[in-house]
Amino acid sequence: MKVAIRTDASSQIGTGHFMRCLALAESLKERGAKTRFVSRHLPEHLRSMLAGKGHEFVSLDRTQNDMPLDELAHAHWLGVSQAQDAADSIRVLSDGAWDWLIVDHYALDTRWESALRRTTKRIMVIDDLADRQHDCDMLLDQNFYADMQARYANKIPSHCELLLGPRYALLRDEFRQLHNQVKPRNGSVKRILVFFGGVDVDNYTGRAIEALSEIGMSGKCVDVVIGAQHPCREQIKAACVMHGYICHIQTDKMAELMAAADLAIGAGGSATWERCCLGLPTLSICLAANQQRQIADAAQEGYLYSPATNKELEVVIKTHTIALLENEYLRRLISRRAMHAVDGRGVVRIIGNMGCSGIAMREVNEDDSEKLFEWRNHSGIRSVSRNAELIKWEDHQKWFSSAMCSTDRILLIGEIGDVPIGVVRFDKHEGSAEVSIYLVPEDNRRGQGRNLLLSAERWIMHKRPDIKYIRASVLGGNIHSQHLFLGSAYRVEAAHFIKQL
Repeated sequence: MKVAIRTDASSQIGTGHFMRCLALAESLKERGAKTRFVSRHLPEHLRSMLAGKGHEFVSLDRTQNDMPLDELAHAHWLGVSQAQDAADSIRVLSDGAWDWLIVDHYALDTRWESALRRTTKRIMVIDDLADRQHDCDMLLDQNFYADMQARYANKIPSHCELLLGPRYALLRDEFRQLHNQVKPRNGSVKRILVFFGGVDVDNYTGRAIEALSEIGMSGKCVDVVIGAQHPCREQIKAACVMHGYICHIQTDKMAELMAAADLAIGAGGSATWERCCLGLPTLSICLAANQQRQIADAAQEGYLYSPATNKELEVVIKTHTIALLENEYLRRLISRRAMHAVDGRGVVRIIGNMGCSGIAMREVNEDDSEKLFEWRNHSGIRSVSRNAELIKWEDHQKWFSSAMCSTDRILLIGEIGDVPIGVVRFDKHEGSAEVSIYLVPEDNRRGQGRNLLLSAERWIMHKRPDIKYIRASVLGGNIHSQHLFLGSAYRVEAAHFIKQL
């Protein structure tokens, strides 16, 4: 699969759009996709990051022309007209057909997307604003809004697939892993994390440090995180030394810092869902008009704490940090609700919807009976099955005939090209189904279990939308299967793995 990504990062735009695209690109690349980033504005350290991670990068000409900018609220972010950007993007993507074009940019709308149709099979838009028309096949808005389902009405084509809410949050895989390890916060606050985004052009970080110093952090550790391009970098470093805080510059340990903290102070945006994933109670400060609804609705739902006030930032931070330090019940409540809302498996869900695996699913037919009999009796398959005994041919024929006639049993084979790689069975019960899965024995395509499972889930969502939940029962000693389901966005409930489609 070939995936192109159009996004920018700068002191004006910030780094959030780029970082969430990178989280998606990393998982796509892990699954064998070829990825190419296309940017007009991207700092050198982020270009180096892409090169280090093995992603292609193409830079668009930053020279502005005389064509007027469009009327969109964020048109100035682009620096050129959409028509010019579309022409430039088409030129750098004309060296082959792309399976997906992902665009994450507030300054681009249906005009740019329609022009780029010639370069790609499908277009995915990542948006937060719902303030313009789109021509796309999939739209992702990872934010929580009280009216999520209605925000994009009449703004997308009728065929467009909507992925809405923080269950689709674009988080790096370390957040998913730590989500399963950390616990909701209890007890007193021993460690505070301060982070106002990768750029923080107005130095909210410095003002937060000043506010905390007035409270007095005796006995508490304060971690302050800034980006490599922070405009007051040396000033922040000096302030941290003065107050005994720890300053982290362009850290790659953000997930670990969040997991270690008991309270966070920071901006909205993508970091909101990182903190929620790790159950970190947060005093969230709205720094941009386009974050007001997101933060207010998330606070109303109990995912974070954000007071509605017009007071000076230092006063807000000082007053409400003290309030949170003194209110263990509120911190515990926020931590639990936040962790429940964001499980860190959003990227897995999105990739499943994109059909990235390259695996085609088909229903089993009569010609498959002998192959299923041979595979099912393989010692490696029997060893992880509920029934480990050899199955007789006569018994298999009866089972297969019954399965083919049943409306509640779905048998699928996954294939790459014409080569079968695995079998997935769904046994339906009311609105749920129990899944059973195995890879074709002695096939050389190891590591395809998760891709096979996600492809089967996508088939179910399209062909059997009446199935809303999938359950899986795994033998206690089958560690591989346990990891498979946990890594595919299933949650553990009693002795089962459960996933909502």
